[in-house]
Amino acid sequence: MAFSRSPHRFRLARFLLTVVSLFSMPVFADPELVRIGVLSHRGDQATLRMWGPTAAYLDANIPAHHFVIRPLKFDEVNPAVEAGEVDFVLVNPGIYVNLEVKYRVSRIATLYNRRNDVPYKIFGGVIFTRRDHPNIHTLADLRSHSMMAVYTTSLGGFQMAMREMLEKGIDPYTDLPELRFGGIHDHVVMAVRNGEVDFGTVRTDILERMALAGAIDLDEFRIINPQQVAEFPFALSTRLYPEWPFSKVTHTADSLAQQVAVALLNMPHDHTAALAGEYAGWTIPLDYQPVHDLFLALKLPPYQNLGKFTLSDAISRYWYWLLGGLLMLLFMIVMTLWVMRLNKVIQKAKNRLELQHELILDSVADGIYGVDLQGRSTFFNRAAERITGWKAAEVIGLNQHEILHHTHADGSPHRAEECPVYQTFRENQARYVSDDVFWRKDGVSFPVEYSSTPIWDDSGKTVGSVVVFRDITRRTRAEEEARQHQVELARAGRLSTLGEMASGIAHELNQPLTAISTNAQASIRILESDSSNIGVCVDVMERIASQADRAGEIIRQLRRLVRKEPLERSEVDVNDLVNAVVVLIWPEVRRASVRLELDFEEPLPRIFLQPIQIEQVILNLARNAIEALSEQTGVERRLFIATQSEAEASIRVSVRDNGPGIKPELAHTLFDPFVTGKSQGMGLGLSISYGIIEAHGGKLSLNPGYTDGAEFTFYLPLGEAS
Repeated sequence: MAFSRSPHRFRLARFLLTVVSLFSMPVFADPELVRIGVLSHRGDQATLRMWGPTAAYLDANIPAHHFVIRPLKFDEVNPAVEAGEVDFVLVNPGIYVNLEVKYRVSRIATLYNRRNDVPYKIFGGVIFTRRDHPNIHTLADLRSHSMMAVYTTSLGGFQMAMREMLEKGIDPYTDLPELRFGGIHDHVVMAVRNGEVDFGTVRTDILERMALAGAIDLDEFRIINPQQVAEFPFALSTRLYPEWPFSKVTHTADSLAQQVAVALLNMPHDHTAALAGEYAGWTIPLDYQPVHDLFLALKLPPYQNLGKFTLSDAISRYWYWLLGGLLMLLFMIVMTLWVMRLNKVIQKAKNRLELQHELILDSVADGIYGVDLQGRSTFFNRAAERITGWKAAEVIGLNQHEILHHTHADGSPHRAEECPVYQTFRENQARYVSDDVFWRKDGVSFPVEYSSTPIWDDSGKTVGSVVVFRDITRRTRAEEEARQHQVELARAGRLSTLGEMASGIAHELNQPLTAISTNAQASIRILESDSSNIGVCVDVMERIASQADRAGEIIRQLRRLVRKEPLERSEVDVNDLVNAVVVLIWPEVRRASVRLELDFEEPLPRIFLQPIQIEQVILNLARNAIEALSEQTGVERRLFIATQSEAEASIRVSVRDNGPGIKPELAHTLFDPFVTGKSQGMGLGLSISYGIIEAHGGKLSLNPGYTDGAEFTFYLPLGEAS
C-alpha cells in the first residue's frame, strides 16, 4: 500500500510554520542542548536505538540546537517533567493526558506508526494467552487466572485492557489471583510464552514486531476478545486510541517548539530516522478526548476524585440537611428507648440462630467437636457421638485428649504436649493429620483423618480449636487390599517371566544333572574294576558334589522367586540380590552371546526391603536388556550391572546395555501399563518394576543422556540401613 501524507491544508500550515521559524530562529555560537524524554516501554537500549536517529534528524534541521534522547521508565516521567530535566516528551497518550493536566504539557505533533510501509495514527491493546492454554478463550474466562501487564500507567499495555475487563465485570486488582507488571512489553510477551503467567496484555503491533524479529512465533498465542477493524492489520482486543504525541514542556520556548514541529511534519515517511524508529512520519496533533473518556470510565488520574465532595462543600451546599440531621438526632434519642425494647426480640432471634447452628453441626456426616484452651470439650455433634460411642453430655467439660486421643496405635501413651489439637491453639496454626487413631467408648481404636483449626473471639484472640474428624477404617482396608493385589500382580509377573525363561533354565539344570549321572556311573565302574583306586573315585565324587550344588543353587533361586514373599522387609545386601539374579539369567546371557560385566561397590550398607520384589526388578531390567541385545549384529553385545552407595542417602543400581536403545516416542510413557516396544510384550514388566521401587520410597528412571543403548537406574533410600 502506498504511503499517503496529510491533506493540502496541512501542507500550507507547514509552509507557514517553516517561514515563521526561519525568521525567528536565533543564532548561537554553540548548539544549545535539548533533551527529549522518551518512554522506555521496550528497554533503554531499544529506545536509544529507535529514537537516536530522530534526534540526529532534528540536529540536521535545527543546527542551533543539539538534541539528545533520554529514556524514561514509567515511574521516571513525572519526576523528570516536574524537575525540568527534559524539554520535550514522547510518551503514551495516557501519560500525556496526566502531564497535560498536571504540568501543562502541550502536544505539537502525533506519531504515525509504521507497519508494512503503511502509516497508522491509532493503536490499541491486545490481550493474549498461550494457544495451548485449555481454559482461556474469552474475556469471561480471565477470572481466577494470573496476568502480567506492562505498567500501571501503560495505556496500551494495561489501561485499555483494564477497561474491557471491567466492562465484563472483572477487576484485575481483585478478581485475579495474581497481577504482575513486567515494565517492558517484551517481558510480558515472554512471560506468557514461558508459562510464568496465564495471560498478558501489550499494545498493538508488539507481537507482530517481535515475530518479525524472530523472537516469537505468532502461532504460539491466542488473541482474547479479537476485534476486526478495517485497514488495521494488528491483533486487537480493545478500542482504538490516538497514537503517541510529541509534546513540549512549559519551560520550552514556543519558537523552538515551532521549529521542532515543522521539522517533524516535514520528515519524509521513508527517512532513515523514521525507519529506525519503526514509524512513518508525523501528523498534526490529534484529538485525545478518547483517552480522557477512558480515564473517566476507569476513574484514573486526573479524574480519580471526580464526584467527591469535601466537608466544607457539604456544609455550604446542604446546611438545611444538617439542620434536619440534628432534628433526626433528637428523634433517635426517643427511638433508643424503643430499640431497647427490641433487644428482647433480638435475644430470642439469637437463641434461634444458636439452635440452627446446632442443627447444622448435627446434620454433618463427619465428627465435629470443640476444644477450649484447657483441652476441655465445648461441643460434640451427633456424628461424633455415633462414631465414638460417647454421648455429648459425657464428653463436654472433660479433657478430650484423655478420652479420645490418649494412646498411639502401637499402644504407647500419647503425651498431651504432642497432641496436634493442643498445638493448634497454642501456635495459632491449623493442622491436618491424615493418619492417626481415636478411641471409642468401648476401648477399641479406629483409624481417623482430621483437621484442627483455631477458633477466635470477636477481638481476634484464640480461644480454642475445632476438630473435624472422619473414620477411615473402610479406606484403610481398601488400601491394604490394593497393596495385596499389587503383590499378587508382581508375583504373576515373576511367574510369567520364569515361564519365558523355562527353556534356558531347563537346559541349565540338565547340564549338572547329566554330569552327576555320568560321574556316578564312572565311579561305579572304577570301583567294580579296581576297588583300590579310591583317589580317583574321591575326585569324581567331588565333581558330583559340585554339580549338585550348582543345580541346587538354581532350584533355590527359582523357589525363592515364585513363592509368595512376606510383606515384612528384611535387612539385606543389594549385591547379594544382583548375584542371585545373575544365576537365573546366565543361560540367556550365554545363549545370546552377551558379555556380562558386574561392578559392585563393596561393602554396601545393608538396607531394609522386600528381597524378592527387588530381585524381580533387576530380573526384568536385565532380561529386557538381553532381548534388546539379541537384535544387535556386528558388534560385541555387552550387559553392565553396577551398584553404588550415594552419599549415605541411597543405593543406586544401574543396568546398561549397548543395544538399539528406547524409541523416542516411548520415552515419556515407558513406565505406563501396557506400553511396550516389543512385538510380543505385554507392557507390564516396567510398570510393575516402577511400582515396586516407588513402594520402597525410591525412583526408577531411564537415563536420557545415555545414547549408546539404554540405561535404567533405580535408587533405594537407606532409611534404617545399618
